[in-house]
Amino acid sequence: METGSTDLQHKSFRRRLMGYDPREVDLFMQQTTEDIQRLKAGNAELQREIQERDKELREFREREKTIRNVLVNAQKTVEQMKLNAEKEAKLIIAEAEMKAEKISQSAHQRLAQLHGDIAELKSYRVQLETRLRATIQSYQQLLDMEKDDEKEDEIEKKVKYLNR
Repeated sequence: METGSTDLQHKSFRRRLMGYDPREVDLFMQQTTEDIQRLKAGNAELQREIQERDKELREFREREKTIRNVLVNAQKTVEQMKLNAEKEAKLIIAEAEMKAEKISQSAHQRLAQLHGDIAELKSYRVQLETRLRATIQSYQQLLDMEKDDEKEDEIEKKVKYLNR
């Protein structure tokens, strides 16, 4: 289109006897050429601005796409972390329940053992009491026998004394 404006500057018209005033035509042509050049310059500036805006728009769209991807990945990561935390919590609870069950079983076993020990000690006590009674009874019998022996000895002494 640049050639069109130079063509306007060099365009000549045939002169006629009753035609247009050549100075007016030249002046109009010059003004029209200047207007066209201004419009072309403005158009070029607008084209440059459009290209810059298009470039900015592409950059913004890329950033938006990147941000969306980051947000989606962050959300997936959060969901995965939540699932992992829930699984870990369930495992911890299961382990705690197992430990509690083992502790409970151990306590029941210890209690049963203590009951057995108590029963064994009671039985041992009964045996000791029985032996002690038997021993005391034996000593009592010995004492009684000794008393009887002493009475017999006294009686013998008396009989010997009387026999004298």
